Amino acid sequence: MAAASAYDLVVIGGGPGGYTAAVRAAQLGLKTACVEKWPRLGGVCLNVGCIPSKALLDSSEYFHLARTQFAGHGIRTGEVGIDIAKMMSRKDQVVKDLTDNVRKLLEAHKVEIFQGTARLAGRERVEVSGEPSRTLDAKNIILATGSEPASLPGIAFDGKLIVSSTEALQFDAVPQNLGIIGGGYIGIELGSVWLRLGAQVTVIEMLPDIVAAMDGQVSRRLLRVLKKQGFNFRLETRVTSATVDAGKVKVAVETEGRSETLEFDRLLVCVGRRPVTQGLGLESAGIAPDPKTGFIHVDASLRTGVPGIYAIGDLVPGPMLAHKASAEGLAAAQIIAGKFGEVNYDAIPAIVYTAPEVASVGLTEEQVKERGIPYVTGVYPFTGNGRAKCFGDTEGLVKLIAHQKTDRLLGAHIIGPRAAEMIAEAVLAVEFGASLEDLAGTVHGHPTFAEALMEAAMSVKK
Repeated sequence: MAAASAYDLVVIGGGPGGYTAAVRAAQLGLKTACVEKWPRLGGVCLNVGCIPSKALLDSSEYFHLARTQFAGHGIRTGEVGIDIAKMMSRKDQVVKDLTDNVRKLLEAHKVEIFQGTARLAGRERVEVSGEPSRTLDAKNIILATGSEPASLPGIAFDGKLIVSSTEALQFDAVPQNLGIIGGGYIGIELGSVWLRLGAQVTVIEMLPDIVAAMDGQVSRRLLRVLKKQGFNFRLETRVTSATVDAGKVKVAVETEGRSETLEFDRLLVCVGRRPVTQGLGLESAGIAPDPKTGFIHVDASLRTGVPGIYAIGDLVPGPMLAHKASAEGLAAAQIIAGKFGEVNYDAIPAIVYTAPEVASVGLTEEQVKERGIPYVTGVYPFTGNGRAKCFGDTEGLVKLIAHQKTDRLLGAHIIGPRAAEMIAEAVLAVEFGASLEDLAGTVHGHPTFAEALMEAAMSVKK
């Protein structure tokens, strides 16, 4: 083992939270190292999550538009087909380009990168496997090892027919009949990819709604739209077993006490993710994850119960989102450097990249009711938006929720074209404590999708 090297900060994990923390720490003058076990930096998001899934969503959307929408715009095409190998190659190149950029970013800021598996060896020491193995002495450590797909009891991933989201990004052919367990955002995004490319898609969900954390009005609207697109939903349905037989996956389900067996070519299990802490050596530093959830509990400054050790991203409670991890990494680095750092968890957007897109920030209508907050809502449909009409996509609406007495924006929920981009304005409004009057009085370019935010604010009757 090589001699120990000393650092002001060692970041374990090179995903969005980890590399953001490392870069910021280096900018603030800290001698920083980043340890990553995967061949490429970028973590789950860049390698097997956000980026490859969006690349496939965009490619499949172009295919779908060419088949169903181009003619309405006066664009003639011949027979439109797909080349799965080319589509996957493009996706892989996007991933490579972005992960290469992360490495260049760290190197430009003089962050030392170590390839290997890291393990805590006490409170101020990190052991890194590899050739050669190393020991890093650290005044501070940020744990940023992310998460992995969770499986269902008795239904193990085989990587071929019963798969996680990772394998569903790498199919070499379009499955004729794809089953998905879980109606969260990962399931319906990946379901959208393969539905557009020709698969029959069935989503099995225990709850009565899809994407359960979403505002109810928006969730119900999305469900109706996806059904029109061809999704088959089996809501309030429990999976009791899944077995592979003669190259097919047979899934036993129960709905309102009735049992039946469904058959699929492939089964995608999307029932959540769990923190990656196994083998991290937490016990050597005196850190104990929550026995039920696996999360590491931290304070408002991202500190664990052990001085000098911080945890961020999917390791800590909260939404498992890349931008949430980045915000926490930035805050932790600032705090370690002796500067102010915090994360406003009320202003973290959530986005579902279906078509139409769904984006939200802040409280849902169900949450304000539950908390007894007096509120008003403003709703504006995209059918009245000039840009949406020109674009040829008027499905959806903007819904704003504000405090009835103070007019302060409490939540924004969008289903429709460009929702992922539009939500940024609402996030800024929540962050700065803006009111509906502020949004209504802000001049928006015309014609733009974002005008729907202004119109929703103006529609409120007080």
